[in-house]
Amino acid sequence: MSKKRVEYSESFKAEAIAKIKENNSNISQTAKELGIPMNTLVNWQRKADIGVLTGTQNYNPELIATLDEIKDLKKQLKIAQEEREILKKATAYFANEEG
Repeated sequence: MSKKRVEYSESFKAEAIAKIKENNSNISQTAKELGIPMNTLVNWQRKADIGVLTGTQNYNPELIATLDEIKDLKKQLKIAQEEREILKKATAYFANEEG
């Protein structure tokens, strides 16, 4: 039986790192409060310490939320463009069939 892998947003990771600082660097307590595995939080903390984790050095929740929204909008745009191309091809196909 395999566990389903949970993916966390960059904003959640940044908030978790900020919460560690609020809890006086108590990672165990923070992990319990957030309901995530302690090892996961330790990995995020390590990445934040070396500057790999996005948005944790100069945490700005509005900026992180905006970046997440841009990512979602890019996905939606790609889907809409693919749908438009399919509709163009279908329109051309049916236009040729009628003529």
